Amino acid sequence: MPIAPDEVHWFGERFGEITDNIEKVVQGKRETIQLVTTCLLSAGHALIEDVPGVGKTVLAKSLARSIDCTFQRIQFTPDLLPSDVTGVSVWSRETSGFVFRPGPVFANVVLGDEINRASPKTQAALLEAMEEGQVTVDGVTRPLDPPFIVIATQNPIEHEGTYPLPEAQLDRFMMRITIGYPTREKELEMLHTHSDHSTYDDLTPVVHGDDIVKMTQLAKQVHVADVIKSYLIDIADATRNDPDLLLGASPRATLYLQRATRTNALVASRDFVSPDDVKAMLAPVLNHRLILRPEAQMRGVSVEKVLENIAQTVPVPGTRVTS
Repeated sequence: MPIAPDEVHWFGERFGEITDNIEKVVQGKRETIQLVTTCLLSAGHALIEDVPGVGKTVLAKSLARSIDCTFQRIQFTPDLLPSDVTGVSVWSRETSGFVFRPGPVFANVVLGDEINRASPKTQAALLEAMEEGQVTVDGVTRPLDPPFIVIATQNPIEHEGTYPLPEAQLDRFMMRITIGYPTREKELEMLHTHSDHSTYDDLTPVVHGDDIVKMTQLAKQVHVADVIKSYLIDIADATRNDPDLLLGASPRATLYLQRATRTNALVASRDFVSPDDVKAMLAPVLNHRLILRPEAQMRGVSVEKVLENIAQTVPVPGTRVTS
C-alpha cells in the first residue's frame, strides 16, 4: 500500500526536528546525528566507536530527550554481571514470593558506555534484547516497550583491560558510526555556547515515543523493487567472494541494509528505495561486519576501500525502478 504524500511530508518534518534539536548540543555533526536517528527509525542499534571526549554519550542522551523517551546508561566494567543489565528476581516479604526488579535494559534508549570493557558473558546479556526486543530472566520472557535502541560506545585506541566484541555481538548492531573531531569553526562555537552552561540542560522534546513508533512503521512500508533487492544481494555476494575479505556480509546484514535504505528514502521524501539510498547506507551498515584477510591488511587494504570498490563494480540498476 503506497504511503500518502502527507505522511511522507510528516515523516520528513519530524526527522528534521529531531536532528535539529540534537545538533543544538552535538554541534557540527549533522551527518552523524542523521545516521543515529536513521538507525532508531529502522529499528536497529548503533555502535559509536571513537576517541573519548567527542560527544558519544551526550549524543545518546540528547536523542532520548529529543524524543521524550526513557533513558538508561550502563557503565560497562570488568566486574559488571549480566543481572546488572537485565534485572534480577528478589525475595519479597510482603508477597512471600520472588519479585522481578528490571535492569537498565528496560528503557527506550539504552546507552552501553564502553561496552568492550565488560566480559563476553555480560556483553551477551544484550543479545536477546537487541535481536528480539525481549529479555528472559529465570525462565520468564518479558517484552521491551518500543521504541527501543541500544547505543553502545567503545574507544578504538585503548585496548588494555578490554574484551573485543565478538562477531555475533557486532552483527547485532545495524551501524557502526564514528563522530570525529569538530572543525575549527564548530569547536570555537562550542566554546562560546558551552561557556557558562550545557546546552543539553535546555533541550526539550520535539516528538514523542508514539511518533517514533509511527515513523518506524511508515519506514517499513517504503517500496523496495525487485531489482533493488537483487542489487542488495549482489552487494552481499560481492563481499562474500572478495579475495581480500575473510568474512563477508551475513543475511542479517542484507536485511539491515534494506531497512536502513527504506528510512533513508523517506528522509529524502520518497516512498521507494533507489540505488543512491543503498550506496548511502553501505558503509555504516557493513563496515563493522567485514573482516580482512591478514595478507590484505599487510598490503594496507582497508574495509572502506573494499566497500568503495564493491560499490563501483557491482552493476547498478536503472534509476527508473519497477517491480
